[in-house]
Amino acid sequence: MKTTTRVVVIGGGVVGASVLYHLTKLGWSDVMLLERSELTSGSTWHAAGGFHTLNGDTNMAALQGYTIRLYKELEEITGMSCGLHHVGGVTLADNRDRFDMMLAERAKHRFMGLDTEIVGPEEIAKIAPITNLDGIIGGLYDPLDGHLDPSGTTHAYAKAARMGGATIETHCMVRETNPRPDGTWDVVTDKGTIHAEHVVNAGGLWAREVGAMAGVYFPLHPMEHQYIVTDDIPEIYNRSAEHPHVMDPAGESYLRQEGRGLCIGFYEQPCKPWAVDGTPWTFGHELLPDDFDKIADSIDFAYKRFPVLATAGVKSVIHGPFTFAPDGNPLVGPVPGLRNYWSACGVMAGFSQGGGVGLTLAQWMIEGEPERDVMAMDVARFGKWINPGYTRLKVTENYQKRFSVSYPNEELPAARPLRTTPMYDIFTSMGAVWGQQYGLEVVNYFAQGQEPTFETPSFRRSDAFDATAREVKAVRQAVGINELQNFGKYRVTGPGARDWLDWIMAGRVPQPGRLSLTPMLSEKGKLIGDFTISCLGADEFQLTASYGAQSYHMRWFEQHARPDVQVQNVSDTRTGFQIAGPRAREVLAACTRADVTTLKFLDVRKLTVGMTDCLVQRVSYTGDLGYEIYCDPMDQRALWQVLWQAGSACGMVPFGMRAMMSLRLDRFFGSWMAEFSPDYTPAETGLDRFIQFSKNSDFIGKAPAMDEHATGPARRLVSFRVDAADADVHGYEPIWLDGKVVGFCTSGGFAHHTGTSIALGFLPSDRVADCPAVEIEILGEMRPAQMITEPLFDPDGSRMRG
Repeated sequence: MKTTTRVVVIGGGVVGASVLYHLTKLGWSDVMLLERSELTSGSTWHAAGGFHTLNGDTNMAALQGYTIRLYKELEEITGMSCGLHHVGGVTLADNRDRFDMMLAERAKHRFMGLDTEIVGPEEIAKIAPITNLDGIIGGLYDPLDGHLDPSGTTHAYAKAARMGGATIETHCMVRETNPRPDGTWDVVTDKGTIHAEHVVNAGGLWAREVGAMAGVYFPLHPMEHQYIVTDDIPEIYNRSAEHPHVMDPAGESYLRQEGRGLCIGFYEQPCKPWAVDGTPWTFGHELLPDDFDKIADSIDFAYKRFPVLATAGVKSVIHGPFTFAPDGNPLVGPVPGLRNYWSACGVMAGFSQGGGVGLTLAQWMIEGEPERDVMAMDVARFGKWINPGYTRLKVTENYQKRFSVSYPNEELPAARPLRTTPMYDIFTSMGAVWGQQYGLEVVNYFAQGQEPTFETPSFRRSDAFDATAREVKAVRQAVGINELQNFGKYRVTGPGARDWLDWIMAGRVPQPGRLSLTPMLSEKGKLIGDFTISCLGADEFQLTASYGAQSYHMRWFEQHARPDVQVQNVSDTRTGFQIAGPRAREVLAACTRADVTTLKFLDVRKLTVGMTDCLVQRVSYTGDLGYEIYCDPMDQRALWQVLWQAGSACGMVPFGMRAMMSLRLDRFFGSWMAEFSPDYTPAETGLDRFIQFSKNSDFIGKAPAMDEHATGPARRLVSFRVDAADADVHGYEPIWLDGKVVGFCTSGGFAHHTGTSIALGFLPSDRVADCPAVEIEILGEMRPAQMITEPLFDPDGSRMRG
C-alpha cells in the first residue's frame, strides 16, 4: 500500500468514488480512496437508484442535471454499464399549493435550460396509466428522470478514476486522522499510516465517526428508509415501453418499474432515526428488519393511488439507513477550523447528486473555488452551535417533509426555539411571530388585534400582508425599532488590521469614526460577502454582514489569516437595535446627552444611550433616516427600555423582517444570497461602485474585477415594477422579452409604502438602456413588468443622508 499521496478519500460509496474520479478528471492523479470493506458498502448498495433533476435550489438542480448527463460519459470512458433507464417521471399535484409549487419550479427550469413540462390529468393518464387520477389537478413531467444500477455505477466511477491514475484500497480500515503542523495529515489505518496533503470525508453512514477522528462534529443522522419490490404485474410487463417514475407527494411515495413489477418507496410520517448514538463499524451489507407498521398508512394510500399494487405480491423488502443533514442537502467543502480537510457527506440522493458533489469538491480543491454558488450544500452553512440533539430533530422533520410543499415563507417548527436573545420574552408578549435564521429566533412581524399569530405558508401574498403593511407605514411616517442580533459581526484588531482589510476587502477602508460599504471577492472576482466596515480606532474595526454566513466568512478569514491581525466573531456578543424613520433622530436625542445632530450619514461613534455604552452607526437597511445601536447582550433590555420609552412619544412601532424586506425594495437594496452571491460579480450587481480600484492594495479578486469593470458585464441587475395579481416575485422567476427568456429574478415582493410589486433581476446589458417592458412568469402567469431606474422612495437619498 502507498504511504504518501496527495489526497486520501475516506469512503467507497458512490460519492467517494465520484470525488476520486473528478479529482483525476481535473488533473490530480496521485489520489487514493480507502474503504473499510468493499465498494458500495453502506447506503449505496441498497439504494433504489433513482435520479431526477427536481430541486428547489437552482444550483442544486443544475448539479443534478450534470450528474445525470455524466453517466453516459462514464459508460463511454470505461466500457462498463451503469444500467441506465431514462424513463422520465411525473410528480403529481392533488391541491392548489402543490400545483403552485410545480408552476414555480417549471418557471425556474425555463432559464436553466431544463425541458420539464406542466401536464394535466389527461396527459398524466397517458404517461402513467396505472395512476388513479381522482383528485389530481396536474403534474410536472421531467424527461430526464430515471434509475440505474447502483453497484455498476459506483464501479464505473472507480474504474474511470483508476484509469486516471487513482489508487483504491479496499478492506482498509481508517483508525485515526492526525493533522501535522504544516496542514498535512497522517491517516492511520489497519494496514499502516498514509501521509496525505488532503483528507476527504466521504464516510456516508460513518461520516460522523470519521469526522470525530479529526475532532469535528458533522451534523448528520441516518434515517431508516423502506421500499418494496413487487412480484410481476401484467399491467407493467405487458407494456411496450418501461413505465415512467411517479412521485406522489400526497402519498409520500415514489414509484418506478423494477423488472416485470414495481418498486415503491415511502417517506412516512412515523419515521425512525437509526444509530442514534453512532453507526456500528461492523454494519455493512446488512438490512434492517422489515417494519410494515410504520408504512401501513402509506401503503393504504398507495393502493388507492396505484390500484395494481393491491393485487400484487411482495417479492422483496429493502429496509436500510440513509444519512441526512438537517435541511436534507449534502455537506460539501472545506471544513471550517481545519486545514486541508474536506467534506463530501450527507448526500442522501447519491445518484442524483453524487456527480455534482464530486465535480464541486474537485473544483474547490484544485481550482480554489467551485464554478457556481454551492451555499445550499456548503458544510459551512451550519455553525458551531449545532449538536446531535438539534440535528436529530431537524433530520426527522426533513424526512417527514421530503415530499411536502416547500413554501417561500414557511417557518419549520422542529428544534425551536433554540437560540434566543434577551428580548425573546418581551417581544413574544408584544405579539412577535417568530422565524429563524442560523438557529436564532428572529421576529418576522408583530401581530396586533385580529392579525394572525401564525403566518400561513403560501406562494401567494400571505395573511401577514396587513401586519407587514402596518409596520412599514410606521417606519416611513414615524419611527420603527428592530433587533440587530441577526447581523454577522466581527472584531478586527492588531497593527496590521488596516492593511489586511485593504487586501481582503475590495472597497475603501474608512478612517476612524466612519464606515464604508464593500464587497468581498473570491480569487476569481465572484462575490463572497457584502460588508460594512466600521473604523473604531487606528487598529480596531467592526465588520457586519449576513448572520447566516458566519462560518462561511470565518473560514475565509482563517484561510487568509496574518499573524499581526486578530479576527473575532462577535455576532452573539454584540447585539442591539435599529431605529429608523423620520423621527429616529428625535428618539435617539432623547436618550443621550451627546449631540446626535452632528452624527452624519456613515458616521460611527461610541455613545452612552441611557445607562448603556453603545456603538452607534448612522446607517439603515430600510433606506430611511436610521441608526444601528450596538451593545453588550447583558445591557440589551436596559437599552430597550430607554429607546421604547422615548419612542412612545414619537409613535414608535416594533417591526420585523417581513417589513424590513419590503422597505428595502423601495430603494432597490439587494440582499445577501439573493442579489449578492458567489454566482454573481460586482459589475453584474452594481456593487462595483463600492470597489476602490485606485487603491494601492492588490486586493483579492482585483484583476478579474478590473477586467470586467473595463469591458462591462454581459448582464446587469435591474429593478422592475410588476403588474402582479395576488402573488409577487420570490426569486428565479424567468424574465421574458420578445417572446424569449432573457433573464431571471433574484428576489422581489410588495413594497407597501408605495403600493408596488417590485422585482429585482438580471437582463442582458445591451437591453438595459432601453428600459424595456418585459413579462415575468409568476406561478404560470405572464405578468407585465416595466424596468425602472429611480428608487420609489427618497430617490435622491436626502432623507437617508440628511
